[in-house]
Parts: sequence; structure tokens; C-alpha cells
Amino acid sequence: MPAPSIPLLRALRATEAIRSTLPLPQQLPHPSKHFSSPSPFPKHRSPRLPQSTKIRNHARTLTTTPTPLSASPPATTDRGPTSTESTQTDFSSMDVFSNAPAPTASIDACLGDGFHLDNGVKITGGSGLLLVSGEAFAWRPWEAGGRGRLLNNKGQWDTGEGAWGVLGLVWPKPDLLILGLGPSMYPIAPETRKCINDMGIRVDVQDTRNAAAQFNLLATERGVDNVACALIPIGWREPR
Repeated sequence: MPAPSIPLLRALRATEAIRSTLPLPQQLPHPSKHFSSPSPFPKHRSPRLPQSTKIRNHARTLTTTPTPLSASPPATTDRGPTSTESTQTDFSSMDVFSNAPAPTASIDACLGDGFHLDNGVKITGGSGLLLVSGEAFAWRPWEAGGRGRLLNNKGQWDTGEGAWGVLGLVWPKPDLLILGLGPSMYPIAPETRKCINDMGIRVDVQDTRNAAAQFNLLATERGVDNVACALIPIGWREPR
């Protein structure tokens, strides 16, 4: 075997010198020892209560009822001093008709034999009331045609054409006519409805009390020129 060459010897010496300067590697624990060691964080377990304690607490929850704040009414109704804040709601300012002028002739009372108006006019003697364009007229539609009745043989409210002479003369004509048929309501005869509709007037039928209340409201809102009413006294009875 030939002797090693000088360059090879120099390379081996340099490798040994570099290895001697490196730090020694730290020894790691064996894998089996690492996994077999106990965990530093033991598993949490909730304390176990006796079975009797759980049942007693559950029954207490079911039987518990809230205690009322006060079993007796308050001793006084005093709400304290009146508030002076400017943010208080003024309900009178919420009335949309507060500044609207009252109708020239509105119905103040419905009687068995007539009507009282708020301007002092009284319709008595068993006559009905016809309000057109703010003017009040005594109205006896059962005398039109000499029948003395308002119901025809079919049980329909029928006045004939002679009962609407004032509506035929007034101009401009109202848009709506509110009919109060006395203490009860009846179906209107087709001929009577057609006679009113041919004049360009719509018809709304109610009993006299509700018709008077609706006229007062609509006359205030829309004006007496647009709404008219024809009312029969609440004491009217059909002759047998």
C-alpha cells in the first residue's frame, strides 16, 4: 500500500480542526419516555353532587314565584307638580279642524218630531229636514204623490220624483247627499236612487242619528256646498 500524499494529509488535518471547534449536540429524551410522562395539566372534572341535592334544587326552581312589588293600591293619585318643559305635547294643536269654520247650519239635536240646528232654527211638527248649501228646509217626502208612506210594496224606501224639487233647482249641486231614513235603514228603490244620481249626486244611506253626525263632520271638512243631507225624524212610523 503506498503512503498517503501530502495534500491528503493536509485536508484530513483541516477537517479535524473544524470538527473540534463545533459544540456537542444536546441529547433529547427518548420518545417512549416523552409520551409516557404524565401531563402537567390534569383533565378538569366537575364535582359530582349527590343525587338528592340535584332533585331538591330542581324542585325549588319550579315552585319559586315572583313577589309582587306592591299588594295594595297607591294612597294618593298625586302626580307631582305640573311640568314646565317646552317639549310637552299639546293635544289641542293636533285637532285638524280647530281652525276650520263651523258649517253655517249643522244639526244640534235629533228629536222624535223634528230637529234643532246650532244656528237656532228648529224644525218641528213631525217634518223632516233638508239641508242644501247651508239652507234648511222643512221636508215632508211622504206627502209627495199623496201616498202618505215612504215604503213601497216591496219594502223599499221610495219617495218619488216630487220630493227632490229643491235639489233640482239649486246650483251648483252638492256632490253627496246623506239620507237619514228615520230610526232604521231600508233599501232604496231603484227609481229613487236613479232620480238622485241623474242630477250628478251620490247617495249615502244611514239611520237618522248616524246620518246627522256624518253630515256635521263632512260639512266641516268639505263645506256645505259639497255635502247635503235629507233626514226623516227618528219618531217616524209607517202608517198601517
